[in-house]
Amino acid sequence: MAKVVAVNISERKGVVKKPVDQIKLIEEHGIESDAHAGKWHRQVSFLAVESIDKMKKQGIDHLDYGVFAENITTEGIELYTLPVGTKLKVGETLLEITQIGKECHHGCEIRQLVGDCVMPREGIFGIVLKGGIVKADDEITIVE
Repeated sequence: MAKVVAVNISERKGVVKKPVDQIKLIEEHGIESDAHAGKWHRQVSFLAVESIDKMKKQGIDHLDYGVFAENITTEGIELYTLPVGTKLKVGETLLEITQIGKECHHGCEIRQLVGDCVMPREGIFGIVLKGGIVKADDEITIVE
């Protein structure tokens, strides 16, 4: 079963996000109180704990959830293999994948802190189709 491991927010773009107990997703807007919220195609970011573990195997062991600026840390789903347009039910919410990976800006705090960033290769981004609350242990299912 795919699930949410952690939910994270930040008030500024380009910085690590801090884990919180829950996040509120707002339809066509993104996450309440998060810097990436707004009317655009990258309202919510996802990264799998399996991707974070790849970085840990490179000897980087100080990686808390949110360090790659992901809003939703997942487990049990290979995110970067999902095609754009895939719909994900996350807890009580519904999101649509709009982008796989991203171009990294080398001055970002994440790259400086960690030395590499897996987000441009394996992170995904989406928009909120149906809002609600998301928290750790919420199930993630692909909507056919």
